[in-house]
Amino acid sequence: MFDDHEIISTIEMVKNENLDVRAVTLGVNLFDCISHDLPVFKKNIRKKILTHAENLVTTCDAVGDKYGIQVVNKRISISPIALVGACFSSDQMVEIAQELNDIARQVHIDFIGGFSALVEKGIAPGDQALIDALPQALAQTQRVCASVNVATTRAGINMDAVLAMARAIKKAAALTSDADGLACAKLCVFCNIPQDMPFMAGAYLGVGVADAVINVGVSGPGVVKRAIERNLEGQPNLNLGDIAEIIKRTACKVTRVGELIGREVAQNLAIQFGVVDLSLAPTPTVGDSIGEIFQALGLTTIGVPGSTAALAMLNDAVKKGGAFASSHVGGLSGAFIPVSEDLNIAHAAANGFLSIEKLEAMTAVCSVGLDMVPIPGEITEECLAGIIADEMAIGMINSKTTATRLIPVPGKRAGETVYFGGLLGEAKIMTVPNSDLCDPFVKYGGQIPAPIHSMKN
Repeated sequence: MFDDHEIISTIEMVKNENLDVRAVTLGVNLFDCISHDLPVFKKNIRKKILTHAENLVTTCDAVGDKYGIQVVNKRISISPIALVGACFSSDQMVEIAQELNDIARQVHIDFIGGFSALVEKGIAPGDQALIDALPQALAQTQRVCASVNVATTRAGINMDAVLAMARAIKKAAALTSDADGLACAKLCVFCNIPQDMPFMAGAYLGVGVADAVINVGVSGPGVVKRAIERNLEGQPNLNLGDIAEIIKRTACKVTRVGELIGREVAQNLAIQFGVVDLSLAPTPTVGDSIGEIFQALGLTTIGVPGSTAALAMLNDAVKKGGAFASSHVGGLSGAFIPVSEDLNIAHAAANGFLSIEKLEAMTAVCSVGLDMVPIPGEITEECLAGIIADEMAIGMINSKTTATRLIPVPGKRAGETVYFGGLLGEAKIMTVPNSDLCDPFVKYGGQIPAPIHSMKN
């Protein structure tokens, strides 16, 4: 139960510190929709999704109004299309993406995730069809998000899939060159992808999950920043252990709010509640930034020496606070560092404080990876694949989730500005050293074996 102090402080978070429920995501299992007949399959998935999602938006709005806490994004995740649509060709996969886009528009959600494949140990025909379809599917839709898992700690890294994804990303960027490669902002390449994640673009409904489930993503970078500043103002002699405790307690309160909203939405929709994902996911709004937390901790900006240590402390404290607040914490539940989506991080990159090499180092301790990073459009497929492989290796060796959402901007070079709009923000294109290299390493293909510590049975 909340005590009086917790209630008052939570009200303050809502009023002045940008606390909201970032996303309520309805997961829908599509395995009972399978058919070899494409029109029948599309009819089945439309009926199944509409059955569960028809009242999603109105229910989220009603629960948010009841508690005075806005549910910003209402989304849907589905079973991986490469599995439930395994019999279809790449052209038919594009038709499925268009159908999903139309369904998302009909129920008034902003994104539907699950145009996905799991290929960490090999590429089946359905997986290949989906990967081949990705550029057209993402270029021709506005609300469909895709993810491909190419590595796990248990399986290693599928280098054939890594190179295939580099090629797909380049093609998707070219097809949306008039929008600075916007299609790539809806595509994530993963190592160790969670199967219960409510955040796009990586969300999908994993195998072994309920037929329908509500997952909640809560974000509170502004809340954490203000908690640090408020306590340092009153107690200037606090050490980093004390500050970590403050972050942990703040994360606990935020997680409770998210679970409260999520459970009521699930109850009203008669759908099982899944997890609350407390990930500090920023917006391009001043005061709602991960980067500003680093400044509150006494660093000039994110990217300077000490940033990786600060991020490690932040991520750990967020996870501990969430785990204390709820037994249903899942997804990522840590700190995102997306370049274009965080105004402060975008400024740090533009001003030379944050390089892509430092960003990669920081992903060893954050919750995702190289997220929403605009890079020069002329980068070679081999270099792009190498960056993806490096990020996958960090996740594989450290038994954690890592991902890339890289956007090679056609016709633009490092230092030029790109505008994606809305939550996707804007940023200057980051410099990628040696982006013109065509080293054959990634073309050898095959499997980079799993590390020895993956043998846990």
